[in-house]
Amino acid sequence: MRIDIATLFPAMCEAVLGESIVGRARRAGQVEIYCHDIRDYTTDRHRRVDDTPYGGGMGMLMQADPIYRCYEAVRELSPEPPRVIYLSPQGKPLTQADAVRLAGEKRLFLLCGHYEGVDERVLEEIVDEEISIGDYVLTGGELPALVLTDAVVRLCDGVLSDEVCFEEESHFSGLLEYPQYTRPAVWHGREVPPVLLSGHHANIAAWRQEQSLSRTKEKRPDLLEDENQKGS
Repeated sequence: MRIDIATLFPAMCEAVLGESIVGRARRAGQVEIYCHDIRDYTTDRHRRVDDTPYGGGMGMLMQADPIYRCYEAVRELSPEPPRVIYLSPQGKPLTQADAVRLAGEKRLFLLCGHYEGVDERVLEEIVDEEISIGDYVLTGGELPALVLTDAVVRLCDGVLSDEVCFEEESHFSGLLEYPQYTRPAVWHGREVPPVLLSGHHANIAAWRQEQSLSRTKEKRPDLLEDENQKGS
């Protein structure tokens, strides 16, 4: 998989993408991630990429042309066009199902807005979908792009040691993950549930399923309602 991130702050993105699992996956060649400075694609001698919005209003708006030039340069790197995602508070909330779906793409182009947003015309021209990471507004699309990249990359082949690493996690199956414990067996008077020390794999699996269900009912009952609606 190749992910291209179009941003005004490539160094901000690189500071995160070089670390942890994503950084290891990049160094191992399991995924390609490139950050592109949109300012490199402006024809303005002062490297400006924004202007005042028509009709008035507060703030500045990112211009269409530098973004489009950046996209065109990236698109020409391969005969197969990337799927273009605009990170926006107006987008569809990101889910684990989206991460799984996007992990199946060969190329992603993530557009990070800034200031008061982006000229609508370039969104109409190139964007396939808009994604949000929550119903709140940030200063730019960089953090959402990094969240999306992390969620997708960890699902790519070979990035995690085994598919079980993510198949039993919260949201993958529609339930929250069961509680986890490690050594010591007793900490501050709190004991690890005996079933986890029993070595009986069937009983452990049943306990974990029961815990996932009860935890979902307690913390996120809306997830169970969603699953019931899908089944009806």
